[in-house]
Amino acid sequence: MTLFNWRRQAIIKALPVIHPLRGTPPWRTFWGRFRRQPIAVAAGGFVCLLIILAILAPWIAPYNAQTYYDYDQLNAGPSLAHWFGVDSLGRDIFSRVLVGARISLAAGVLAVFIGMVIGSGLGLVAGYYEGWYDRLIMRLCDVMFAFPGILLAIAVVAVMGNGMSNVIIAVAIFSIPAFARLVRGNTLVLKNQMFIESVRSIGASDWVILVRHILPGTLSSILVFLTMRIGLSIISASSLSFLGMGAQSPTPEWGVMLSEARSDMVMAPHVAIFPSLAIFLSVLAFNLLGDGLRDALEGDGPES
Repeated sequence: MTLFNWRRQAIIKALPVIHPLRGTPPWRTFWGRFRRQPIAVAAGGFVCLLIILAILAPWIAPYNAQTYYDYDQLNAGPSLAHWFGVDSLGRDIFSRVLVGARISLAAGVLAVFIGMVIGSGLGLVAGYYEGWYDRLIMRLCDVMFAFPGILLAIAVVAVMGNGMSNVIIAVAIFSIPAFARLVRGNTLVLKNQMFIESVRSIGASDWVILVRHILPGTLSSILVFLTMRIGLSIISASSLSFLGMGAQSPTPEWGVMLSEARSDMVMAPHVAIFPSLAIFLSVLAFNLLGDGLRDALEGDGPES
């Protein structure tokens, strides 16, 4: 018996060791592609910094954005005491830009999130069931696409009244058809895949198929589109506030600050430059981040 065991152990040790295949986790593949895009990484870093500053704005702003007035330095340019200068009422522009980031970012993100939830739901239903569901939803989307987004938002605010909450609703409404069309296209492709047919053959309900199998397959496209759409929403919300239909003075919102700076742009251009830069850099960062996410998720970026 001892000899038998010895021979068996010798044979086992002589056999090649077969290690199980371990694929690279998807998140690591994504990160490897994303971090090799310096522009996208820089844009992501700027977005993170902007979010942190917006959250901490009330505590890190050197002056109160609404109640501080320095009547001795009206329209004064940038200085050590006032980094971005002072406006025509003596308010510190740096503090107002910081606090305004909270309002502009919140409006942009919340509006797009509402549009994403409603539009994605409509797109799933239209793409999965087709028929009259698809025709009805897509015709409604076509009607909404017939109007420029900002014009549709102006019409909605004109009906509902001025205010930032109504601006968010208006911007969300013209985001709905864009998400609906995107998700519908993905759903039409995914619902005919073999794994969906397999799930359907074992008796899975439509709700389970949509939520647990089709929706996850569209998340990468939704994430990219969501990121890029935030920039457009920030511009739209600021434009409505600039026209006097959104936030109202003395609220430190970027569009309101630009509206107030119109009469001072010649003598004190810094009053308009810094809110404009805030809008420009924020929109640019979100768009570049969206491009980077798309390349990393779709495999077009550099491999790790």
